[in-house]
Amino acid sequence: MSSVLVVDAANVVGSRPDGWWKDRAGAARRLHERLCVADLGYDEVVLVLEGGAKAGVPAGRDGHLRTVHAPRDGDASIIAEARAAAAEGRRVGVVTADRALAANTGAGVFVFSPTWLLDQLR
Repeated sequence: MSSVLVVDAANVVGSRPDGWWKDRAGAARRLHERLCVADLGYDEVVLVLEGGAKAGVPAGRDGHLRTVHAPRDGDASIIAEARAAAAEGRRVGVVTADRALAANTGAGVFVFSPTWLLDQLR
């Protein structure tokens, strides 16, 4: 069974007060760079960007990492990505601290905290 990890970029970047709000595009680019070289145990990682963060990374695929630009809010895109992967029979994980978002990703989806992901990227 293949697997996909969907990353709520805004939630992950926002989990550490490192000045990300001064350069949302740069923060997204740095997270993207780290995810490109990470071995997280998933066949595919989907990085969902919204708002000003979209300027930091073009939408598209970089090896196992696919970047999605949310047309509206990131939550709707994260839910859509998770549900579509689950409907394909894939094992699905979502990285977010947003409880409402986590509750709406669908049955059988594993939810991981931003801290878990950042610890994996060390």
